[in-house]
Amino acid sequence: MAKTRILDPGLFTPEAIDPETATFNKRLEAIFATMPPPHKMTPQRLREESESGRGWMGPVKRLKEAADRTIGFSNSEVSVRVVVPEEVKAVYLHMHGGGFVLMRPYHFDPTLVDTAKKCRVAVVSVDYRLAPENPYPAAADDCETVALWLAEKAKAEFGSDRVLIGGESAGANLAVVTLLRMRDRHGFKGFRGANLVYGCFDISMTPSQRNWGDRNLVISTPMIEWFNNHYIPQVERRRDPDVSPLYADLSDLPPALFTVGTMDPLLDDSLFMHARWIAAGNQAELAIYPGGTHVFNMFPLKIAREANARMYEFISEIADQSPPDGSA
Repeated sequence: MAKTRILDPGLFTPEAIDPETATFNKRLEAIFATMPPPHKMTPQRLREESESGRGWMGPVKRLKEAADRTIGFSNSEVSVRVVVPEEVKAVYLHMHGGGFVLMRPYHFDPTLVDTAKKCRVAVVSVDYRLAPENPYPAAADDCETVALWLAEKAKAEFGSDRVLIGGESAGANLAVVTLLRMRDRHGFKGFRGANLVYGCFDISMTPSQRNWGDRNLVISTPMIEWFNNHYIPQVERRRDPDVSPLYADLSDLPPALFTVGTMDPLLDDSLFMHARWIAAGNQAELAIYPGGTHVFNMFPLKIAREANARMYEFISEIADQSPPDGSA
């Protein structure tokens, strides 16, 4: 008998949003209403505000548990941010968010350190080159380089060759592109899981991206367009699977956890990619959080704690699994 996976329509109703989340979203929107629209600023100015602590996310929290290093592989050098806990069960290759234009791995130190400690994984976050100074394919190339390095060096460097991959927003895009490149270019299918958090999987823009409008809850339609124009100016290339992995052959990919909130313009990206992941014969789970905005899991909310707990559980479950042959 055929099995049917059914989304609960109730998840998408206003009534499903708990009062704490609804109140927080109103405050968040009011804050953004007092600020210049990000898409009318330069990337350089936005970066300066972020580094100075004047941006909406506040001061950058660099943690002593995280360290920068440079890895050299295949005639390339890429900087990474590394967190190694006392016990290492696996290695988690992480790509940060920021629309391919903003942020650096150290902006995510609290998440990287929590992931390392709670999941007992060494975290390697790629400090990939940013657009518009380095448009596509620079970021994807850097992620591929680090993935190749880990495929060969993870055991020697961290004591485990169990490798997972993941990222947020643009980072989730780069995580899937890296999976595809490693499979197609290098015959590597060794990633054991993919943690894909409110990813942007279609740079040509899904309906939810196009229909969202100017309302700013972290990102808006004009801001998504601003990111895309910096990352890949050539509109005709935006459905290339190496740019928008929603259009790729998704066969032979690892189990994935897709996390997204219902108030995120990228909602469709996770809905569509989750369906295509399963249709390609892979395992996948879709975790939907009513009222969750973009980057909601970084806010002091109950749904954030729930989402992060599920992600940590997913990573831990994969890290603890032994391969079929029983090797480390």
